[in-house]
Amino acid sequence: PPSPLQPPGLPLAPCRSFSNNKIQVELDESSGVAMMKLKSPPVNSLSLELLTEFVIGLEKLENDRACRGVIITSAVPKVFSSGLDITEMCGKSTEHYAEFWRAVQELWLRLYSSSLVTVAAVNGSSPAGGCLVALSCDYRIMAENPKFSIGLNETQLGIVAPFWFKDTFVNTVGHRIAERSLQLGSLYPAPEAHKLGLVDELVPEEKLLEKAAAVMAQWLALPDHARQLTKTMMRKALVDRMVAHREEDIKNFVTFVSKESIQKSLRMYMEMLKKRK
Repeated sequence: PPSPLQPPGLPLAPCRSFSNNKIQVELDESSGVAMMKLKSPPVNSLSLELLTEFVIGLEKLENDRACRGVIITSAVPKVFSSGLDITEMCGKSTEHYAEFWRAVQELWLRLYSSSLVTVAAVNGSSPAGGCLVALSCDYRIMAENPKFSIGLNETQLGIVAPFWFKDTFVNTVGHRIAERSLQLGSLYPAPEAHKLGLVDELVPEEKLLEKAAAVMAQWLALPDHARQLTKTMMRKALVDRMVAHREEDIKNFVTFVSKESIQKSLRMYMEMLKKRK
């Protein structure tokens, strides 16, 4: 029987979806826009598995001629992504830390230099690595809810945001705001994040995806090649710097995270999170 949503005689709008455990992807071929949803409850922690699936999903879309843009959002209520999964950085082997960090780098490299138009629809809190995902997109729209906050708060955990996190932040909000925010590990409620230019726009939660689609249409109205070359020109220096220092950056991370003092503060942080539940 024909679907109640589909008037008889009209072809079904082609929509392709593929989803893995942690990432759900749907591509609407008529508009060329895909939706990527993080679905790793309770808080969309960026685990090795999620990072890997994210990169594979993004690659599939990049290689699909029907796709021109992707909206990135969360399928988990109240949280966009809580950032890097601390269990991946705690009590594991140095090989594991290196593999994990390479996956974090890969996600950033792919997303930051993606040829697609990337719009983050931030529908919940987005600290640390979650903030990085949003910062790596072309445009950020956030739900206008003061309970949702965003920022690079690594220093609060006793860890340091690496240079490419820092540079992505500086490129978005400017040097002074980045310097102060990074040192203090500030998390900004949505209205303040908007004031600082950390997000481009605030909309009521129920209008978030509608607004993301409208913004996407605006960006897709331009010739792809001109926009893509401009994006590459703007972002190339940082991408090249990261690629040139990639192995060194992994080594630094492994050395840093293996320190007993750092392991101890990560364990304390995990205990605190458990108590909060």
